[in-house]
Amino acid sequence: MRQLNLNITEDFADDLQRLMKRKGIKNKSEAIRLAVREAAALAAAPASDYRGWLGMALKAPLKPKPRFRGEDDLWS
Repeated sequence: MRQLNLNITEDFADDLQRLMKRKGIKNKSEAIRLAVREAAALAAAPASDYRGWLGMALKAPLKPKPRFRGEDDLWS
């Protein structure tokens, strides 16, 4: 296995400690391996497809008592 030297910030060290506590990891190197593995898996995942959401607002029920009768009433 190759060695990697890494300089980390205080914020990263705090986040790493929280990760270790949450996952029950005792070793910092294992916590870093897990964090990199999870980040790589997220980066490799396909982008989300939101095309199914198109037109969803048109399916919502219309307001029974609208404040304005039409668009012209908004500007008068």
